[in-house]
Amino acid sequence: MFRRTLFKQMQLEQVQANEVLSKSDELDAIGTLSDGELVMPMSQERPYSGHSKHAAFNKRKQSGFTLLELMVVLVILGALIGLIAPNILGRADEAKVTVAKTQMRDLVNALNLYKLDNGNFPSTAQGLEALVSKPSGFPEARNWKSGGYLSKLPKDPWSNEFVYVSPGSTGDYDLISLGSDGREGGDDDAEDLSASDL
Repeated sequence: MFRRTLFKQMQLEQVQANEVLSKSDELDAIGTLSDGELVMPMSQERPYSGHSKHAAFNKRKQSGFTLLELMVVLVILGALIGLIAPNILGRADEAKVTVAKTQMRDLVNALNLYKLDNGNFPSTAQGLEALVSKPSGFPEARNWKSGGYLSKLPKDPWSNEFVYVSPGSTGDYDLISLGSDGREGGDDDAEDLSASDL
């Protein structure tokens, strides 16, 4: 009987000890009061949020780019422009030559229609203006098409008038663009373009 009592007492002490440990764990989980303040246990403290680190980052973000960053961007842009610009500028001159040739083809087509209707090409005196408004003088434009053959007379891409001479040195007429320099002769984009070379 004594053993039984001793055994029960030991079991009771074990249960009480477990209850105390359980309550201690609960207090650790919710914190304890110290001088009226709730103190979080070490295991429950919030991890470092890095608030000041984020604040510093946001200030830097709001302040804009640094001088070094701007310099790097400017150097990269300068290098790209230096590499690409010569290719683009060279192509602009080629494009103007292509436009001039296209305009000359349009003028040749209009001159051919004029000849079909009137039996001859306009004279040098009548000029290319005969394609826009009915010419006077010789040769007479007897069947000139109402409304003309062009809505307006184009200028070449360099804002120069096309040169028209009839009769021409090698055919019925010479149709010439004087190129970018606006003078006879020249090289590259300043070279004269002739309708006979199309």
